[in-house]
Amino acid sequence: MEKFKLEIIQDALIAAGDEMFKTLERTSMSPIIYESLDYAVGITDTKGELLAQGNGVTAFLAALDSVVRATLEKFHDSNPLKKGDIVIANTPYAGGGTHLSDVSIIYPVFYKDELVAFTVNKAHWTELGGTFPGSVSTIATEIYQEGLHFPFIKISSEGVLNDAIIDMIQVNVRLPDSTLGDLYAGIAAAKVGAKRIVSIIEKYGLETYKKAKDNFLDYGERMCIEALKAIPNGVYEGTSHIEDNGFGEGPFPIKAKITITDHEFIADFNGSHPQVKGATNLAFSGLVTGCRSLFKAITTPQMAANGGAFRPMKVLCAPGTIVSAKSPSAVSVYYEVLITSIDLIWKILAPLIPDKLPAGHMRSVCATFISGIHPETNQFYIQAEPLAGGWGASIHHDGNRGQLSCGSGESYNIPIEIREMRYGIQVEQYAFHNEGGGFGEFQGGNGQYIDYKITSDGAHVTAAFLGAKTKTWGMNGGHDGSYNYFMILRKDGSKERHSLGTNIYLEKGDIVRCVTATGGGYGNPLKRSGNSVLLDLKNGYITQEQATQYFNLSNEPISAQP
Repeated sequence: MEKFKLEIIQDALIAAGDEMFKTLERTSMSPIIYESLDYAVGITDTKGELLAQGNGVTAFLAALDSVVRATLEKFHDSNPLKKGDIVIANTPYAGGGTHLSDVSIIYPVFYKDELVAFTVNKAHWTELGGTFPGSVSTIATEIYQEGLHFPFIKISSEGVLNDAIIDMIQVNVRLPDSTLGDLYAGIAAAKVGAKRIVSIIEKYGLETYKKAKDNFLDYGERMCIEALKAIPNGVYEGTSHIEDNGFGEGPFPIKAKITITDHEFIADFNGSHPQVKGATNLAFSGLVTGCRSLFKAITTPQMAANGGAFRPMKVLCAPGTIVSAKSPSAVSVYYEVLITSIDLIWKILAPLIPDKLPAGHMRSVCATFISGIHPETNQFYIQAEPLAGGWGASIHHDGNRGQLSCGSGESYNIPIEIREMRYGIQVEQYAFHNEGGGFGEFQGGNGQYIDYKITSDGAHVTAAFLGAKTKTWGMNGGHDGSYNYFMILRKDGSKERHSLGTNIYLEKGDIVRCVTATGGGYGNPLKRSGNSVLLDLKNGYITQEQATQYFNLSNEPISAQP
């Protein structure tokens, strides 16, 4: 009977995480949170081990337990956390940090004056001050240019909100209502989770709760070790590059050595390039997040996330590299380095486990920030969102089309109706492109075009599209995919192509065309069935010229059947 009770408690914790997730989604003020789901929520034990998580962004997978551990390092012994305390943090260089825009709310949960758990959430706030709208800059050289910094401070002490901090936030951001609304939404979600934990303890007892959470963590570790045994032991190495640091410098190598045994997975990034001038840096805590994301994908992808499943994994890297940057380096475009790090491990391991890992995908968030004054409401706006593109083909099927990057997880694109209502833009085109690449027995998923026509009387765009010089990679004879980039189509007919750009001025009528990459192909294109090639041609995924050149298809009438 006890075994069933422990299972019920574990499922109740997961359900509590899901309820926290929905609370934040429904109460937040920013479309990047309530539409794109650029956040994650979780529950940890009193030591910071993850018990349950409601995923939005995969890139926050390692962040939630790490941010709790960092909180405990600051608040202990003579300065302990008390009932009603709430901590806020966005430090990139400490546990759970990514960039300043990703803000964590840490809520200690007490039962009869005993600390029993933490609820925590981490969400991307659209605006947090800094030099440019959206608190992102590809030309920042130090963190002080990137926005407000909360170094694990109490936003609430024993149930009383710190009005001074609220006032400081309000006068230092460009969208105070939205930013403070997201803060309150995070607090509400944390409180909902805390109530559910207390109700579980009241129903089953504190000792049974503790036993259940220990059992859950140990189960995660056992399942992970079993999965590791299916991956060939050995030491595997590879190198990737960050193409540009925003100042026309680069490329900068990232090196990884992966050691796999039946009981351990070690990712060693020593030897990577030193941290760079510019915002294309990643702090070590972000590197751990990336490694965890890939590690979970190849070990326990179907199991609810918990800290036990990460015990066999270690990440190594000396401080001060482009993947372990130290203060005060700029990190606002950290996500491009994060995804490159994930992609590097992915590429190293894919030949070993092709049934688990496909060919290379778009390898960029392609985050785009457009700001200006709304032509109807006369209010300042900032559109911030990740973009979708192509994923690589696998040993079994074509790559997915229209998916966000590996760092985005269960996030979504923002609907056109929301964009055109909230922002001074009109979406002129949203379509798959056939710029080429990804040809194979199984075809890489197509990248996309999205055209934003400016309807404001002037606007600015900031964006980071790494992969403008490096194609997505193919596997086993499959062709490499295509590139990420964005273009400014001026109303006078001139065109400008960019990879990284900050606060580029746009006139009314100008178009920002965002182009995301097609994923890599798998296998020899000549082995693709003729009917599949004809169907690709009919759907516009490839051109007649590409069909002839890469698939040896003659110029015959299209008659493919779905």
